[in-house]
Amino acid sequence: MFWSASPAAGAHLRAATPGSSGPTSLDDATDKATNAAGWVQENWGTWLTSGLQILLIIVIAVVLRHVIRRTITKLIERMNRTVAAAQGTALGGLLVNAERRRQRSEAIGSVLRSVASFVIMGTAALTVLSVLKINLAPLLASAGVAGVAIGFGARNLVTDFLSGVFMILEDQYGVGDEIDAGVATGTVIEVGLRVTKLRGPNGAIWYIRNGEVKRIGNLSQGWSTAAVDVVIAADQDLERARETITSAGEEMSKSEPWNEQLWEGVEVLGLSEVHLDTVTISVSAKTMPGKAPGVERELRWRIKRALDAAGVHLAPRPAPEEEDEEAADPTAAMSAPSALNNPLSPQSMATNPIAAPSKMGK
Repeated sequence: MFWSASPAAGAHLRAATPGSSGPTSLDDATDKATNAAGWVQENWGTWLTSGLQILLIIVIAVVLRHVIRRTITKLIERMNRTVAAAQGTALGGLLVNAERRRQRSEAIGSVLRSVASFVIMGTAALTVLSVLKINLAPLLASAGVAGVAIGFGARNLVTDFLSGVFMILEDQYGVGDEIDAGVATGTVIEVGLRVTKLRGPNGAIWYIRNGEVKRIGNLSQGWSTAAVDVVIAADQDLERARETITSAGEEMSKSEPWNEQLWEGVEVLGLSEVHLDTVTISVSAKTMPGKAPGVERELRWRIKRALDAAGVHLAPRPAPEEEDEEAADPTAAMSAPSALNNPLSPQSMATNPIAAPSKMGK
């Protein structure tokens, strides 16, 4: 006898068999695949639009950053060419320090390029996050709190940085300048946004934080003054001394290299001090910035030789006065008067021992 099972009976048998995948599991998988395909089909347009927006934002940011940085670089190069052209003239060679201007312009350009890059890329990053539907409010709030905390913790660093930026922008000093920064004095060997390096007179290198500088005395900007005091004997011919000093100054202003360092002729100002046996003649000259000490030394040398040749004698150096020792006070070792020194005084008699009573006979 042959037995045959119908398809319906076979399906029923598979469903009843434990561990077999029935039509319920297959239907679920089909539904999931259909839902996933539908979800992808519904959102692929949004993804494509967001991806294109992000790509466009990045491209615009990169191109804008490159254009701005290149513009700043071209501007700095143009400034340097203008300074180099002025350096070739006679007056520009004295008034313009090409190397200092170049370093200053490069520092300004570096700061501007860094600020431009930070602003552009930061804006692009925030825009990309907004395209991705990320809520920026908590992020900005956290960044604000973190910024305030960092600002309080690093306020000295921020102060140094801002002070350095304004020092460079205002051209308060540059490399090679002789400055008095209050906390140190010397020649500037490096100018940074946070620290300025000075070479002191004894060769020491001073690292000064820009935020600690409260005042700046620049001895290298504009012009300097060479001042020399000539002390001669009071009995010498003052008119002859004036003519001799003037002649020495004129001869110095015509010789190399002092003719470039002296911007005006040597001037005899007159008498600054008059004493019983000496008089002081003040001599002054306007020089290039930072050249006053060398001009003063050379001017003293020439004035001394000219006065010796003219027979005008300088005043001898006064001998140091010896300080007289104060005489010892003769009463210092004496004691204060006391009533006990007089044996007949009541105080002295009161201190005498009382005599023992005499023994009475029995």
